[in-house]
Amino acid sequence: MPIVTITTRQPKTTAFKDGVLQAVHAALVASGVPQTDVFQRVLELPAEDFRFDTHYPDLTEARTDDFVLIEIVWSAGRSVKVKKALLATLMEGIRAAGMSPEQVMVCFKETTWENWSFAGGRMLHV
Repeated sequence: MPIVTITTRQPKTTAFKDGVLQAVHAALVASGVPQTDVFQRVLELPAEDFRFDTHYPDLTEARTDDFVLIEIVWSAGRSVKVKKALLATLMEGIRAAGMSPEQVMVCFKETTWENWSFAGGRMLHV
């Protein structure tokens, strides 16, 4: 059950946020996550609360106010091959949404099953 958080600068349209979230979800589904497994949130911050270097570390174009940080929290154990495939699919979706992949940073955060309680205080698979 991935939890997806996108962080971006204000203001963003619903279409912008939907485009990013749909691209992330499509990439997750392509990597084997069930279609109905959707837990997404958007943090839309003023510029003084979302600061970033416009060129670091190896960008081909400067980051703009449309820069998006995508954090994906999911269960541990996925290979680098799966992550690279997810990133390739995600960048295709970002392009299809009319954005530059250079405006997207992705951070995978992995956790084990004993660190999840999806509802009711129940822990699955432990």
